[in-house]
Amino acid sequence: MKTVVIDGKALEYVRLPSAHPKDAAPALVFLHEGLGSISLWRDFPQRVADATGCEAVVFSRAGYGRSDPEPAPRGVDYMHKQGLEVLPAFLSALGLENPFLFGHSDGGSIALICAGGTATPLAGIVVMAPHVLVEEITLAGIREAGEAYARTDLPQRLSRHHPDVDRVFQAWHRIWLDPAFRDWNIEAYLAQIHCPILAIQGEDDEYGTLDQIERIARGAADVDLVKLADCRHSPHKDQPEAVIAATQAFVERLLDV
Repeated sequence: MKTVVIDGKALEYVRLPSAHPKDAAPALVFLHEGLGSISLWRDFPQRVADATGCEAVVFSRAGYGRSDPEPAPRGVDYMHKQGLEVLPAFLSALGLENPFLFGHSDGGSIALICAGGTATPLAGIVVMAPHVLVEEITLAGIREAGEAYARTDLPQRLSRHHPDVDRVFQAWHRIWLDPAFRDWNIEAYLAQIHCPILAIQGEDDEYGTLDQIERIARGAADVDLVKLADCRHSPHKDQPEAVIAATQAFVERLLDV
């Protein structure tokens, strides 16, 4: 595990070479969800790296995993700051040229903001269960997560991945349920995305309807949609083989291999 300082915060990251590297293949940068971290991806980035021939680069945002704490309190624009400022700076600091982005949930939203709101050269982006607007199902799911955090062993399970688990959970829970966040919407960025997009979502996603990725398809120029049956908000856990196969095909098409 290494660290890089971005905007005054030390971020943990790891670089995972592919077991079957392809010449000149760009890196694939993984962006975790709202309660995620490097360790919560488990072996999935390595499996994607091995399937695609791309190096996997995985990092924890400030406030997550073993990265430095984020400034408190979290603002409504926190995903914009990540996509417009932190992510481009991270890519530049590591010398990652024209990478693929692979974002899950909040990480998918951050990838879309980066692609549509900056001049960062990108080979393509994979977004898995992304949010482009706030739906009532999202808020209901987050309320249920709050109840689970209070009544189950969820804090203990998350504490394996975050030293200050209460801070991580409350920052995520509070901002999504803040009335000021209700009008959050990133659809204006979609038309400005010039790289291809692979958008993946489970049909049983408890945090969003398929309207999320369908809006991406309507708003951006080059979008492939994958809708997975028997799959909830974490397709890489519920349907990993399908996600890896779709990502491999997407990358191979763009690299023309």
